[in-house]
Amino acid sequence: MRIYALFFLLVLSPLSARAIDVFACEPEWAALVTELAGDVAEITVATTAFQDPHRLQAKPSLIAAIRQADIVVCTGSDLEIGWLPLLLRRAGNSTIQAGSPGHFLASDFVRKLEIPKVVDRSQGDIHPQGNPHVHLDPRNIRRIAEALAERLAQIDADNAKLYESRLADFLQRWTSSLLSWEERAEALAGLRLASHHRSFSYLANWLNLDIVATLESKPGIPPSGAQLAVLLDKLGSNPPAGVIRTPYENEKPSLWLSERLDIPALKLPYTVASDPAVMDLFALFNETLAILEAHAQ
Repeated sequence: MRIYALFFLLVLSPLSARAIDVFACEPEWAALVTELAGDVAEITVATTAFQDPHRLQAKPSLIAAIRQADIVVCTGSDLEIGWLPLLLRRAGNSTIQAGSPGHFLASDFVRKLEIPKVVDRSQGDIHPQGNPHVHLDPRNIRRIAEALAERLAQIDADNAKLYESRLADFLQRWTSSLLSWEERAEALAGLRLASHHRSFSYLANWLNLDIVATLESKPGIPPSGAQLAVLLDKLGSNPPAGVIRTPYENEKPSLWLSERLDIPALKLPYTVASDPAVMDLFALFNETLAILEAHAQ
């Protein structure tokens, strides 16, 4: 009787839903998927906060992961142009190819900044579709979250209600945090900064920061000593409040300029998991604001 009872218990018990396999190109999208899916998602993150998302080696482990993915969540706008197409070709996975529901590009759902009028590769790492670093405006995160939750529900209908409820919870917390951040942002309006790369254009647009100089005269091409000397001469009479960079960018140009102008070189988090204190999207913006506030006086 115990055997029969066990048999009927197994038959009548609902089978646990298979986790959805997510391949996230960058940590910020892995963090957003976690907010929307929780334990339902098994997430592989292709890059870390200390890797330039423009450049990545298509390692066998990444090919194996993307081959099993139900959805690819990436930035788009050619940020991953150097490596994502190769991974997709080698994956042999029809569900995640461009144009399929399993192919999600976050930048498709927001307004892009810095769309070039002329595309000339001699001018450096130009993105024809605009600046791809869209995640650093929290208003964009809200729009992308709504689109991503809808897409997750489309490809994983069994968990559609879960995605809907987690989205509602996330948006409630995000909206509340956004109001707080924007109150803090008032004191940062007009803050003059130099930036290593155009990584922070969306942050500057949201906070009304004044990026008075970019160390890279051509995007993606390291600044030369002569170029830095020109910037030093340009900024010497009215130095900015600091030089900002991401955790993955070479610190030497920023330090060179900051030492000679006697201003701080500021490493902003840029993405999730760049620091033990920045393990989710909320902490990303809290920490970024805290660093800028400390140097806005």
